Amino acid sequence: MKKLLFLLLLCNGFLVLGQDNLSEGPFSQLIIRGVTLINGNGAPPRGPIDIVVENNKIVDIQVVGYPGVKIDESKRPQLKAGGKELDCEGMYLLPGFVDMHGHIGGVAQGADSDYVFKLWMAHGITTVREPAGRGIDWTLDLKQKSEKNEIIAPRIQAYTAFGQTSNGFNPLNDAPISTAEQARKWVRANAQRGADGIKFFGASPEIMAAALDENKKLGLRSACHHAQLDVARWNVLHSARAGLTSMEHWYGLPEALFEDRTVQDYPLEYNYQNEQHRFEEAGKLWEQAAKPYSEHWNKVMDELIALDFTLDPTFNIYEASRDLHRARRAEWHEDYTLPSLWDFYQPSKISHGSYWHDWGTEQEVAWRNNYKLWMTFVNEYKNRGGRVTTGSDSGFIFQLYGFAYVREMELLREAGFHPLEIIRSATLNGAEALGMSDQIGTVEVGKLADFVVVAENPLKNLKLLYGTGAVKLTEDNKVVRVGGVTYTIKDGIIYDAKGLLQDVKKIVQQQKQKLNYKIKQPGLE
Repeated sequence: MKKLLFLLLLCNGFLVLGQDNLSEGPFSQLIIRGVTLINGNGAPPRGPIDIVVENNKIVDIQVVGYPGVKIDESKRPQLKAGGKELDCEGMYLLPGFVDMHGHIGGVAQGADSDYVFKLWMAHGITTVREPAGRGIDWTLDLKQKSEKNEIIAPRIQAYTAFGQTSNGFNPLNDAPISTAEQARKWVRANAQRGADGIKFFGASPEIMAAALDENKKLGLRSACHHAQLDVARWNVLHSARAGLTSMEHWYGLPEALFEDRTVQDYPLEYNYQNEQHRFEEAGKLWEQAAKPYSEHWNKVMDELIALDFTLDPTFNIYEASRDLHRARRAEWHEDYTLPSLWDFYQPSKISHGSYWHDWGTEQEVAWRNNYKLWMTFVNEYKNRGGRVTTGSDSGFIFQLYGFAYVREMELLREAGFHPLEIIRSATLNGAEALGMSDQIGTVEVGKLADFVVVAENPLKNLKLLYGTGAVKLTEDNKVVRVGGVTYTIKDGIIYDAKGLLQDVKKIVQQQKQKLNYKIKQPGLE
């Protein structure tokens, strides 16, 4: 990881940081001029607006005119000595994005935190919930460095995998959690360690009930990937009733919707450790659940909404299951995917999520049908007032950090969300789910200075948010690329989003040169 370079430029008592010339600030005062504001609460765009930040807090949001009318400069907020103006006339400003399912790289993928953070920040992601990673101490160290802005990184919410031990964190002395009291003891120790929450994969009902109860008493939040190994006894409804605050992906939800069975219709030769089996059969699961809008379907949905339960669907992470070729050939892989990560994605009996042992048309058609039913539930959940957030789960299954988050937005659009509902999912809903809506999630006076600035209107085309932008034909018949985030602002520090991407590109090029590596397609080289 590159060291932070401190340029000792004192500005009215504030240190202006230069991180390889990729950032500027913080400032005693920052005025962002002339933007069209999409503020994250579902309201339509409005502008031109000047936004004033002082000491990382929004202190004024002022409408300064009308579209197409010359702005009266005398009525605009005035810059104080030592302040900074950012001319964003004609641009669009949104709250910083919240990725509710962001793993900070991985040893198997060869992806370190610097690489991952720059890809996230380049796509406007200023807050990330890590649902378990390389150990709570490792994540907390990065969280603290991010809070101090010692590294280029989003702010981090650190969740520990239930039962996980690391470094000095070993509350049960390596004993597995096998009783309710052991579960409670582990949960208390996790809170004392400084974790923000817990990521569950499932356990016996008595252990899940005890752990969730203790975690709730301590005021921490929780997530769960309801893995098939325990879901037959403990599905999403059980978790929500016990105090779980959010579910990841969709496992456990079809099981809560079963009417004529209690377990998934597993083939008798099924082996969970064979990921072709696991993911192929998962693509047939929603059709085994209650039909959309049926009595049981409605009952389950209404109860989850009444419990203020959050769905974090991560549609993108399974998209290769319905169209492997598309995911494998995404245009950003060539420049931004590390060779080690590309190798990790390839068919393997060992690497998680590399289940392309014999994947074809039949599996993809089943998954497309799976998506239709899954998206129907998620869209209706939103329509009835339920909270749906935006999460990516990148680093697996051909999904790349940052780029996959934008793809998740596109898939929410496919599910039926209005673009403004998607932005709310990516901002305010995420902030609410994390218990941080008093600090982030919308652009309001008193909140932190976390923003995404884009040159063109992302509501008209979400592809404008990709680092690679969108293809457009000009009036004189020339093909151009437009879009990409222009500035990501976190804690009042202005980051050059395109510069961050260029830095990632260099990291990838260096690894390729070192290995004399070229991205290859299996069986075609």
